[in-house]
Amino acid sequence: MSETKNLEVATLGGGCFWCLEAVYDELRGVEKVESGYAGGHTPNPTYREVCTGTTGHAEVVQITYDPREISYRDLLDVFFTIHDPTTLNRQGADIGPQYRSIILYHTPEQRAAAEAAIAELTEAKIWPDPIVTEVVPFSVFYKAEDYHQNYFANNPNQPYCRLVVAPKVAKARQKYIERLKR
Repeated sequence: MSETKNLEVATLGGGCFWCLEAVYDELRGVEKVESGYAGGHTPNPTYREVCTGTTGHAEVVQITYDPREISYRDLLDVFFTIHDPTTLNRQGADIGPQYRSIILYHTPEQRAAAEAAIAELTEAKIWPDPIVTEVVPFSVFYKAEDYHQNYFANNPNQPYCRLVVAPKVAKARQKYIERLKR
């Protein structure tokens, strides 16, 4: 008889979803990562609509993970390593509310973990500017179009992937080598 897994879900946005998806996909304990949209008011948005910045949605990843192998806090530690949580509605050259730093919590425990992580990072003064990451309740996730799924894996030589995604993946691999899938 096979053992059933009690998987959990995390929803995070930290700039372009291609970057987050590429990093989380490599972590042991992560079962699935989907790029999509959340945190806004427009039902079933398209990428083109989200890019206008008027839907209220952020580009996010929805991570299905096994908490026996990787904790929610571990996911947050990676999250705060691979993006700048101090820039409002911006990550590098990507500008607009769709690129904001956002944690959409699914449970009170996730909310508490997110708030604790932000408090600890603030106290440690990791960044010279205040953390502006939104911590809001999860309501709905809209999966992005198929061509956005596994984008980095499918398009490693695309210029954005080479210049923006690849360095973030390399940084995460180096910092979290013991957490990588073998």
